[in-house]
Amino acid sequence: MAHFYADEQFPFQVVELLRSLGHDVLTVQEAGNANQRIPDDQVLAFAVGQERSILTINRIDFIRLHRHDDEHFGIVVCTNNRNWEQFAARINDAVIAEGSLQKKLIRVVRPSV
Repeated sequence: MAHFYADEQFPFQVVELLRSLGHDVLTVQEAGNANQRIPDDQVLAFAVGQERSILTINRIDFIRLHRHDDEHFGIVVCTNNRNWEQFAARINDAVIAEGSLQKKLIRVVRPSV
């Protein structure tokens, strides 16, 4: 399963569900990096240092970072979805479909109603 680093705005309910699906998820809060206004490029650098893929709902900034430099362990950008179970399942399915996340930008979007 995947090794993720969930950024500060990523819903903790989804983190817990991803863990129950077997993923290793470290949150910004658990890493002691919360509420410090750490720039996104440094969040990504921390994830790279930990050999983890980023989980984020901050799509614009992390897509830009990926386009600038794809030397990372994966970036999963998501549209927020209040259906936590569906949100986690869509991430899980996307990760399984990709296999390795290294150097990849994965988009997980909320289904249209």
